Amino acid sequence: MEMIVTLKVISFILFLHWLGDFVLQSDWMAKNKSHSIKALSFHVFIYGAGFFIFFGWRFALINMIAHFVVDYFTSKLTKKLWEKGDVHNFFVVIGADQYFHTVFLLFSYFILEI
Repeated sequence: MEMIVTLKVISFILFLHWLGDFVLQSDWMAKNKSHSIKALSFHVFIYGAGFFIFFGWRFALINMIAHFVVDYFTSKLTKKLWEKGDVHNFFVVIGADQYFHTVFLLFSYFILEI
């Protein structure tokens, strides 16, 4: 029973991640977060809202900070790769971005013992 509950929670965390990182990220945020702290901060705030509502302020804050740091670097790199036409490495970085977000989400979930 414990494992089923944990899998449901992890699935919900990953759903909230997808929602905040893709669905609720506007075109303006996506295009500007690589060079605008305002756009990146707004994206991170929207991203963290669901985590705050369902998992509390500590989980949300940890993951908002981690998300900000990861996106700060990956958005700059993906912008350069896209402009160069290096589509393969663009998607390699997108995959790494998602990997790091997932690791932080799962690590913080288990560390905080929510």
